[in-house]
Amino acid sequence: MSERDVRDALEATGVAVRGAGDEDEVAGVRPRWVALPESAEEIAAVMRVCAAHDLAAVATGGGTKLHWGAPPRRCDVLVDLCCMNRVMEHAAGDLVVRAQAGVTVEALARALAEEGQELALDVPVPGTTVGGLLATGVAGPRRFRHGTARDLLIGVTVVLADGTIARSGGKVVKNVAGYDLGKLFTGSYGTLGIIADATFRLHPLPAARAWVTATVERPVTVTVEPYVYEGKTLETTSTGVAASLHAAIPAITESPLEPSAVEVDWPDVEGPCTVAVLVEGTAAAERAKALCGLMGETAEVTEEPPPWWGLLPEPPAPDRPPGGTTNGGTGSEGTTSEVAGEGTGSTGGGEILLEVRNIPYRLAGSFVGPFEAAREAGVRASVRGSLAASVLHVALPPDTEPGRVAAFTSQLRDHMETDGEGRVVVLAVPPETGRRLDRWGHVGALRLMQRVKERFDPDRRLSPGRFPGGI
Repeated sequence: MSERDVRDALEATGVAVRGAGDEDEVAGVRPRWVALPESAEEIAAVMRVCAAHDLAAVATGGGTKLHWGAPPRRCDVLVDLCCMNRVMEHAAGDLVVRAQAGVTVEALARALAEEGQELALDVPVPGTTVGGLLATGVAGPRRFRHGTARDLLIGVTVVLADGTIARSGGKVVKNVAGYDLGKLFTGSYGTLGIIADATFRLHPLPAARAWVTATVERPVTVTVEPYVYEGKTLETTSTGVAASLHAAIPAITESPLEPSAVEVDWPDVEGPCTVAVLVEGTAAAERAKALCGLMGETAEVTEEPPPWWGLLPEPPAPDRPPGGTTNGGTGSEGTTSEVAGEGTGSTGGGEILLEVRNIPYRLAGSFVGPFEAAREAGVRASVRGSLAASVLHVALPPDTEPGRVAAFTSQLRDHMETDGEGRVVVLAVPPETGRRLDRWGHVGALRLMQRVKERFDPDRRLSPGRFPGGI
């Protein structure tokens, strides 16, 4: 069939359809059409047309993370859920809300606040929608106390590749085909189906909040006393930052003062960092003051969060790589090609963002990894994220050469993934850089994930290639 025939078929569903533009690109891949459904039934109608004409589809909400993940191998239809922006039901007495996938987290928060309630998630990307929140599995500081979207999700409606509408959880007791769709779809990058709406468990708004912030000085390499955590021994050599936090963080997270989050902002791994702790609820200010004793002489209590709180890291200025050289020069770190194993070039100014996951007994390693990898690859790096949940994000300057990004990623994985317990994922890089590295690293459950993909989308019609192993 001709393109005109296919568009006519899409428009025959009653769904608004337009031609795609540059702003609709998915990780650099431009779709042919954009469909704007207003209900799960309309999404299903679009997907039935896609199935009949072998069209690949990618879903989007706010478009804030379309550049995350690998580019799709093909993308014919962008299913834009911006019109699905209703809070469908708020059962305040039951602490439950059901919202369409296109509702922004900010709009949902405003609606819930009117009843003195909240979805206890801090989303680090402004403009994120409910669907995007679930599809990428992104979470912010309070994941330590309340969990992630996956933990607060109690029901979901999804549209599968063949147009089937499936529901699980919430007011529907029986899960579809034995799968817990909510947990399965969270973090799947739209490769299993399109989320139409979601039901969440809520919390009352806290009576008060207070933050404790402290500065940790410039890192140096030191030796710290090892300790055993759940039968495993922490590294004995660390940066000064990790050494300073080595004893403080476990004491804070395990304190009866019950902090809701412990975050770090490290604008440049060659310099000082700031640690901030959130305390919520009754007598928050008094409990925060009591935590100051665990955080050193620079600790202070405020009623407002630091300006960086809950946001992804900003890349450091690319004024000079470690070792005192410039991006095009030579020095103790060698030339660009010697350090990165690649020729000269630029990423073209796109975002470069990685996620580092670790486990509590490897806290020191979470800091050593970015610090040492930046030095070895000859780049500057900034780090921000949750010390309590051991999930950090690392940003590089947008004009970092592709070879250096690849070298940094490789070195970081060497430091973080040696025992199979750390994980480094490249969330966002420009297309040229993405072609030179493995975005996902080792994925132990890859074969299981491939079987699930085959079960839900055997024709590889939904976001093909966006996930590990080309899923």
